[in-house]
Amino acid sequence: MQIGIIAHLKHPIAEPFAGGLEMHTHLLARSLRERGHGVTVFASSKSEASLGLEAICTETAIASVGTAEATDIAFFKEHHAYLSLMNDLRHRDFDIIHNNSLHYLPVSMADSLPMPMVTTLHTPPFCWLESGIRLCTAQNNAFVGVSQSVADLWSHVRPIDGVILNGIDLNGFAFHAEADPKGYLVWYGRIVPEKGLHLAIEAARRIGLPLKIAGPILDEAYFEAKIAPALGVDAVHVGHLDHRDLARLVGGARAFLCTPMWDEPYGLVVAEALACGVPVAAFARGAIPEILDATCGVLATPDNVGSLARAGLRALSLDRRACRARAERMCNAERMVDDYEALYQRQIGLAEPKRRGDSAASLQLVQSSRPLVAMSRTLNG
Repeated sequence: MQIGIIAHLKHPIAEPFAGGLEMHTHLLARSLRERGHGVTVFASSKSEASLGLEAICTETAIASVGTAEATDIAFFKEHHAYLSLMNDLRHRDFDIIHNNSLHYLPVSMADSLPMPMVTTLHTPPFCWLESGIRLCTAQNNAFVGVSQSVADLWSHVRPIDGVILNGIDLNGFAFHAEADPKGYLVWYGRIVPEKGLHLAIEAARRIGLPLKIAGPILDEAYFEAKIAPALGVDAVHVGHLDHRDLARLVGGARAFLCTPMWDEPYGLVVAEALACGVPVAAFARGAIPEILDATCGVLATPDNVGSLARAGLRALSLDRRACRARAERMCNAERMVDDYEALYQRQIGLAEPKRRGDSAASLQLVQSSRPLVAMSRTLNG
């Protein structure tokens, strides 16, 4: 198949990943190419070229512009990039488009494309994307959620065609049968308020083990106000790590503390920790209860540090092999890509009669217009 993937533009699709969405897009594109498909990734200019990159704009995250006007600049960069892309795709020869962005334009303009589209919903509803989906009248666009939790949250907007759980490269997060002898807990992800790192630091101190923290600082004000003052010898930010170093850090931990303060759509960090054999103590939000069971994790009352600390203590005694087994059953990227391939084939099959009908109608229109063309030529000499 010839597959076009529309990516999120806030950050490049390249390591070190800014978040789970960037990692998901990278893994999907790489896996599809390894299976022999032709893949083009429409993303920002600093994304990985080997994915079949076709850059449609520069990186839109606030980097070199004044914060007072950065929001508007980013908005217009994204808007015009996606608008130009959707107009261009009408004349491209793809079998299917996979919309992996969070933008309203690809879904609202889906009916302008000659080929079918699959849109993956990675987040709970928010006003811009919800408005675009409500405007979508395309019959050849399938919507899938990355978890049942996400599908349920979108059900009031429109019916969801199915759920395809996210997957990870299990080989990239190798199993660690034993934790590092210098026992520690781990927290990693984007350092922003909704990820709740400040609660993990407090819970780790109650558990009595040091906390190693990895991830990009994407909210400087939050970091300076809530995180920096809480760091010390027992809570260390090791930086934004590449894939190999991150997997090594996570694999050595005795447990992973997961502290979302919103309905986590999936929780790739949970899957990665389990793949490494690391038990999870997590707030029971969003899709996390779909991933964890009693063999590999302990759920805590959301936003409750005491509950998280108790969950963390219980998680320390869980079997690391059971954690890996859970990841292999629930979080395997091979299963995820199989499911997307099957969905692509289904959508292409459903669209084929319409495309044949459109071609026949176009041929009939050309044949019926020939006398008019001849008449026009006569009148114009």
